[in-house]
Amino acid sequence: MKDYLLLFRGGDARRADAQKDPAQWQAHRMKWKSWMESLGKEGKFVGGLPLATDGAVINGSQKSVTDGPFTEGKEIVGGYLIIKARDRDEAVNLSKDCPVLEHEGSVEIRELLSMTM
Repeated sequence: MKDYLLLFRGGDARRADAQKDPAQWQAHRMKWKSWMESLGKEGKFVGGLPLATDGAVINGSQKSVTDGPFTEGKEIVGGYLIIKARDRDEAVNLSKDCPVLEHEGSVEIRELLSMTM
């Protein structure tokens, strides 16, 4: 088994106007909970959390700092999960049920590599 990082970008469900209907917002959160629980029951869930919209980015050799909030729609990284999968194909298939996709978001799937030398 390999570890994969799933990065969640975009998805209108995180926007304030999508949260105006508490019942709709709660239903969306329950979809996330159900999806993550199903990964856990399969032994695939390692961990993960949503991310705040504020923070900082350090760029280049000049180490210039850009402060958040980072709210550029489809580019915002809203959270991450780490999962276990046999290979990339399985990681892709597990990601296809992610609730962010229902709101035109995306899931970036990256294998975590070992630093062992």
